[in-house]
Order: sequence, then C-alpha cells, then structure tokens
Amino acid sequence: MVRRAPSLEVRQLLAASLGLIAFLGLTGYALDQAFARTANNSLRERLKGYASAYYAGSEISRKLEFQPPYMPPDPRFSQPGSGLYAAAIGPQINWLSSSTLGRQLPSLHDLAAGQVRLDGPLQVVDSAGGPSERVYRLAMGVIWEDGHGANRRDVPFVFNVFENTRTVDEQIGIFRRTLWRYLGAAGVLLLIVQFFAMRWSLLPLRRVQRELQRVRTGAAERLSGAHPRELEPLAESINALIVSERETLGRYRDTLSDLAHSLKTPLAVLRTSLDEGTAPRALREDVRTQVERMNQIVSYQLSRAASSGHKLFAAPLEIEARAEGIVTSLERVYKGVLCEFDLDPKARFHGEQGDLMELLGNLLENAFKWARTRVALTARVEAAGLNQRPGLHLLVEDDGPGIAPEQVEHLLQRGVRGDERVQGHGIGLSIVQNIVRAYHGELAVDASPDLGGARFSVRFPPGL
Repeated sequence: MVRRAPSLEVRQLLAASLGLIAFLGLTGYALDQAFARTANNSLRERLKGYASAYYAGSEISRKLEFQPPYMPPDPRFSQPGSGLYAAAIGPQINWLSSSTLGRQLPSLHDLAAGQVRLDGPLQVVDSAGGPSERVYRLAMGVIWEDGHGANRRDVPFVFNVFENTRTVDEQIGIFRRTLWRYLGAAGVLLLIVQFFAMRWSLLPLRRVQRELQRVRTGAAERLSGAHPRELEPLAESINALIVSERETLGRYRDTLSDLAHSLKTPLAVLRTSLDEGTAPRALREDVRTQVERMNQIVSYQLSRAASSGHKLFAAPLEIEARAEGIVTSLERVYKGVLCEFDLDPKARFHGEQGDLMELLGNLLENAFKWARTRVALTARVEAAGLNQRPGLHLLVEDDGPGIAPEQVEHLLQRGVRGDERVQGHGIGLSIVQNIVRAYHGELAVDASPDLGGARFSVRFPPGL
C-alpha cells in the first residue's frame, strides 16, 4: 500500500505551527527573563533603601552599641518572623532587629566599606523547629566615624537586610501565569488566522484542481486564464499539453482512418481478381500495380504521422552531433558536395529526436540533391523572455539553381517535386512543413545571399 504524502495544507499548517510555537516560546522566555531581572533590580533597590534609611537614622554609643532609629523604615522590622530582617554585625557591633527573634540568620558577609552585595535565596532557620524560609540578602559595608581629631574612632561593620522570597516569587509567578496565558491565547488566535489565511492562499490551487477534474471528465476543454501570476506558467503549460495531446490523438486517429480507407480499394481489387480467376499474367500485373499503389498510400500516410507533434516537456537535443551523422551519409551518396557548419554551441531543439532527424534529413537531402558543390547549415539561438526556453533558427542553403518565388508554395505541396526526373515521392518538404507547423514554427524559402541557391529558413519561437 502506497503511503500518501501529506497535503500542502497540512505541510504549511505544521510548518506555521512549529514556527509560531518556537517564536512564542522564545518571546515568552525573553520576557520572563527580563521581568525576573527587573524584579531582582527592584528588590535590590528596595533593600538598599532600607539599609540607607537605617544607616541615616542610627547612632553608635560610646559603649559601641548600635542604636537604630526609633521608627524602623518598615513596621515589619519590629514584627518577629515577618520575613523582613535587619542586622548590623562587626568586630565591635552585633545588633539584630526585633523581627529576627526566634530566627537563625545565615552567616553574614565581611565586606569592605562601600561594597554592596545582593545574594540569595538563602535559608533562615526557625529556632523553635518550625519550617525554614528562603530570603534574599543585601549586605552593605560601612565604617562609622565617631569623634574628632585625636579622639576619632572608626567603627567598621556590615549592615544586612533580609527579605523573604515570597514577594518576588509571587510577582514573578503572577507575571508568568499572565504572560503564558496571553501568549497561549495569542498563539491559538494566530493559528486560526494562519489556517484561514492558508486556505485562502491555496484557493487558486484548489481552483486549478477543480478545473483539471472538469477537463478530465470532459466538462471543460482547457483551464481558464483567471489565475494568479505565479500559477500562470503552470496553467499555460497544462493547456499547451492538453492541446498537444489532443492534436496528437486526432492526428493518429485521422491517419489510421485515412490509411484504412485508402487501402480498401486496392484490397478490393485484388480480392476481385482472385475471385474472378484472372489469368496468372494478368493477376501478377494487378498485384504489382496494386502493391505499388498501396506502397504509395503507406508512404503518404506515414509521412503524415512522421511528425510526432509538439512535446511540451521534451528534453533539449543538441544539433551538431545529429547533423554530422546525416551529412556524413549524404556526402557518400552525393559525391563532390560538401556541407559547411555554422552552429551555435548553445542551440538546442526542444522536441522529439525523430522529428529533429526527419527535419534535418529532409532539408539537407533536398539541399544535397540540388547543390553543385556546397551546402551550408546554420543554427542560431532565438532570444527568450523570462522563464522561457530559447527558440531555434535553422538555415539550410545550397549553391544550386534555386527556387523561383512563385514556385515556393506549389513546391511545398505534398507529392510535388521540383524536377519530375529526380527520384522520390515529393513529400520531403511537405513533411518538413508539417513538423514545423506541429511545433508552432515558421518555414520560409528564399534565395541564399551567400551561395546563390535556395535557402530554407526554419524558425521555432521561444517556448514555455
């Protein structure tokens, strides 16, 4: 069982979903980290403000006792276990705020004067065996100057402020829940918008699919021309392929029908001769005559089917290698006639190899047949537009007697030969004309300005 590949709609929706999830995830992570840094900076400034307020309103007695301000910066410093603690610790100073009652603070920093450090989360243990709590700590190194002159004393200590992590964690938690809730809603909304935008953008492809179905069922003959610019080459190529296949099918059907119809009469004559008991000599003559006629009929019908028609996606064929093989054979038959090449290396024929060989063979054989000593084959590239394959211009010239302008149209008719004394069926140039017409090209016959004889010009326009 062949596994079906995912549709374009599923592919695009999956790709858009993955891209959107990655974008929203990175955006959410960046916003989360930015808010966390902002919350930490706010915590640092708040704790630093508490420490500065304590420092500004405190005193140190002559007994080197730290005397805090009468009203602390925040009432929680006076409430045991409030989650906000302060401590002044130094070689000669050891002070703890009332809120530290029953709490064992973590080891305190020994900082130089002027240094400020924020760290955490740290553990604060309940002396009564209760649950510990996590805190952030801001430590600020201080040197207290006491007295003047010779009586001046410098009292170093570190002032510490602790705050429970609950406040910052709640802020970050609220922000994260709100952030991911809104990002999730935005993601769902964007996916819905992307889904409908994708379906809208794929409408032209669905229209092409429906039109192809109509062509397949016979309800329409070709695709319409109302398509976006990006799909126009596709629609034109499909229409060209449809036309080409119908022309090919029609040509094969007509050829078989004409061949069958044409052979009915010779076969009927032979059957009549056999049924009537015609004498052997007369019967032999009838057979010879009717076989020759059937041979002419088959040659004629085969010439009609020789052109396989315009193949839209045929591979480009190189001109030089195939022309050399034909010319080599012709130079053996027509002694004393030589062919000159002027071929653009980029020149290519976009079609069937049989058509190219038939085209070159008939044109070159006709030129060799009438040339005195020289034949020239030229191949040039026709400039093409954007997204088009280049065209091809072939020139076959000879130094023979040439063709009068008034005889050109008559000579290109099937069965007409330039000289009845020359052997042939007179259909070579007609085959060339059919091939050129099948590939939407142009065939022109005039006088060669260089060699003086006839010049056959075949021009294939740029294609899709």
